Amino acid sequence: MTAFFDRLADRIDRVDSVVSVGLDADPDRIPDSLADRDLPRWAFNRRIIDATHEHAACYKPNAAFYEDADGWRALRETVAYAHGKDVPVLLDAKRADIGNTSRRYAELLDTADAITVNPYMGRDSLDPFLSREAAGVFVLCRTSNPGGADLQDLELASGEPLYRRVAALADLWNEHGNVGLVVGATAPEELETLRAEVPDIPFLVPGVGAQGGDAEAAVEYGLADGVGLVNSSRGIIFAGEDAPGDDEAAYFGAAGEAAKRLKKRLNRFR
Repeated sequence: MTAFFDRLADRIDRVDSVVSVGLDADPDRIPDSLADRDLPRWAFNRRIIDATHEHAACYKPNAAFYEDADGWRALRETVAYAHGKDVPVLLDAKRADIGNTSRRYAELLDTADAITVNPYMGRDSLDPFLSREAAGVFVLCRTSNPGGADLQDLELASGEPLYRRVAALADLWNEHGNVGLVVGATAPEELETLRAEVPDIPFLVPGVGAQGGDAEAAVEYGLADGVGLVNSSRGIIFAGEDAPGDDEAAYFGAAGEAAKRLKKRLNRFR
């Protein structure tokens, strides 16, 4: 089986894009025209994938929008459809625990190609994920939300902030070459610092879309040997919310155009 980052590198080269499209299929924002479908979130995602796959290096569904019986069905259909378009899928689940709980969480990688994990409980909580050599494991490091600083910026006895220690540990944990870091585009100085400290680890960089992060820094410091992802979720998938009435073509066409624009914007800095 091809390792995730090898597959991702091939995909980036093929579509000339580092755009990750976040499939945050919020039921409250899905068009009314899809409400009577058996699985509205799947119906929505299928149309988003059809509109954006030519510009997508990866799809990133957030598990929070699928954690019910119909949601998991919708997610499985979504992943299978993305794979049919030859696009890898990164599940944004932020999971980790110990023992059997973590092993069960790691079974999410039976469906998706990569996953985000929370390092707060340490190495043993991540072992079930890291041991899956073909999967990508993105460790939360410096997140894009303002409250991330509450813990991530805490200064350790060594004088370094906690997020830099997380990056150093992730580098040590990267025995199979399957580790990435989540580093937000809203903190460009931290992006630059971390890239200098862990030059070989690809980053998943959220926050470029609705959160207004730094696109140039996301590309300049987010890619390791050309491999990395810059994510936009709401800014792409809900770009058509101003489309008139039930005009699905206009609604999903807007998502395709938003993905294309982001791809062009990011490629200026590659």
